[in-house]
Amino acid sequence: MNNTQTVARKTILVVEDSATQSLHLQTLLEDAGVGAIVANNGFEGVRMAQGLCPDLIVLDVQMPGMNGLQVCEALKQSKETCDIPIIMLTRHDDPEMVALGIQSGITDYIPKDAFADVVLIETLKEMEIIPRTV
Repeated sequence: MNNTQTVARKTILVVEDSATQSLHLQTLLEDAGVGAIVANNGFEGVRMAQGLCPDLIVLDVQMPGMNGLQVCEALKQSKETCDIPIIMLTRHDDPEMVALGIQSGITDYIPKDAFADVVLIETLKEMEIIPRTV
């Protein structure tokens, strides 16, 4: 096997309290060729991000205990995780929430709607997290 052709598989941390949503996202991302790990709440997401240093984090806003904005702020304040890109994927898409997300340090904001999966995958391709196929 030629090691020069081997490309390291990227890892994405999904922070989502809905078991259905997290399983859906994990499957979507793995089918697209990236590793996906899941944290079921904000506290676990911060801990896992600090321990694993994923290539990217997909984060929900509304979660019990520690919401997505608080998670983002905690990660951006930590030396170990401040450079990890964060995409908020959430039903909360009003302008005020988007502005709060940007202020807390998110890289992109994708509303959960009928196009969310396609937009997420295309965004990850643009960010070179998922390789573009020829």
